[in-house]
Amino acid sequence: MMNFNDIIEKLKDVVSETKIGGKVFDKDVAQALNIPQATFATMKKRNSIPYAEILEFCALKKISVNWLFFDQAIDMLKAETDKFFQVRYFSDIRASAGGGAEVFDENYETITIDEKVMHNMVGMGNTELEAIHVDGESMEPTLHDGSIVFVDRNQTNINKDGIFIAATTAGLFIKRIRQRADGMIELISDNKTYSPEVLAPDEVSIVGKVVGNIESL
Repeated sequence: MMNFNDIIEKLKDVVSETKIGGKVFDKDVAQALNIPQATFATMKKRNSIPYAEILEFCALKKISVNWLFFDQAIDMLKAETDKFFQVRYFSDIRASAGGGAEVFDENYETITIDEKVMHNMVGMGNTELEAIHVDGESMEPTLHDGSIVFVDRNQTNINKDGIFIAATTAGLFIKRIRQRADGMIELISDNKTYSPEVLAPDEVSIVGKVVGNIESL
């Protein structure tokens, strides 16, 4: 896998295709990734790769993640599909850790991710996953505002511990979920300054379980 400098040089080649005249600098890449220049400089010094921002950039530009990180061409991906996983990335969807948010629709990008990267993020379980953003701070310190979370729609049993995506009449939420003895459903935040929300069972539909995440650096 490439280091920070190698990846940035490849991103400069991509950015140069749309920049009119002149050399492409680190500041141009930082701008393309929507990262403040000072923050970007610190990341470079620490060799801290901004995975979340790069994934969003690749989805927007329709760039192969594996080409960027592993220098693997598209024909190589086709020849070894068993080594790669397709993730549906809903770049416009925010699962709210605070207030309501949108529901899933069909507006998504498909991201190809190497099995080693996937297993590092989500473990060895099901890899038919979807990726969306966290909006809000009520799940901190576990999940931060702007994080990308990977959702397994096959896991909807709230009797098992974990964090779930729930569709409600108020929108899409990302919470710990518990069914009380009286049948009511509690949506619980990790940030203790937020009180649990209580809904009737017919007001909640479990979309899936969060099985991994990438922090927005």
